[in-house]
Amino acid sequence: MDAEQNAGRLEQTGCSILSVPQRFLQRLGRAAIGFLSAVGRLAEFTGRGVMHCFTPPFFPRLLVRQLIDIGYYSLPVVGLTTFFTGMVLALQSYSGFSRFSAASAIPNVVVLSITRELAPVLAGLMVAGRVGAAIAAELGTMRVTEQIDALTTLSTNPYKYLIAPRLIAGTVMLPLLVLVGDVIGVFGGYVVSVYSLGFVPGTYLHNTWQFLERGDVTSGLWKSAVFGFIVTLMGCYNGFNSDRGAQGVGAATTNAVVSSSILILVFDYFLTQIFFTVIK
Repeated sequence: MDAEQNAGRLEQTGCSILSVPQRFLQRLGRAAIGFLSAVGRLAEFTGRGVMHCFTPPFFPRLLVRQLIDIGYYSLPVVGLTTFFTGMVLALQSYSGFSRFSAASAIPNVVVLSITRELAPVLAGLMVAGRVGAAIAAELGTMRVTEQIDALTTLSTNPYKYLIAPRLIAGTVMLPLLVLVGDVIGVFGGYVVSVYSLGFVPGTYLHNTWQFLERGDVTSGLWKSAVFGFIVTLMGCYNGFNSDRGAQGVGAATTNAVVSSSILILVFDYFLTQIFFTVIK
């Protein structure tokens, strides 16, 4: 009798041990299927949104409104961010380069870092926090209040009316913001270098201009165009597919900002690798 009970216990223990990897594989499979399905939905949404950017009818008034909202109203936060970034970059570069008697390279470091990397990434992150969240909240509220369904009922394509103008505006305006941010960021480094570090203004500007190349500016502008598309895309996607209720709108807003920020950093590496191969 004891032998039969021990055998039953061993059998039960063996079944429980075997069920652990099975449960793990099931959870892993569910996660993989969920991830692939989310990627598929995003790819379908992206394809439809891009297609409607190039096919009529167009809504010029909506496009101009989005250009102003995304570009003009984001200029103060981008300008302040790049200005103080240039100032901090000049100070930090001086504290490091002065140890090796290489303080004369500060203008080169500031202009190269601002134009190639810092201005596009920081502008993208700032716009993601301001514009991406606003887009997701607006479209999420429209989804909750059934305004998007009303557009479909009125024979107005939501992708054409809501998505396409925002994608175009984000892709066009962020490079312009970054171009302005390049000038402001370099000016911030100039202010600190001349008025705090004792640089000669003419020499600083001459070194900056001589070291700057066209590829440094264009690579940052191409990056910013991709970042602008990512920010508006993730804001539109999360807001358009928001769940019902205030909690769903809040989750869509959070997901839009987080996903935009992560994708900006991921694509920044790959784009940097591409431009590094081309420019060098």
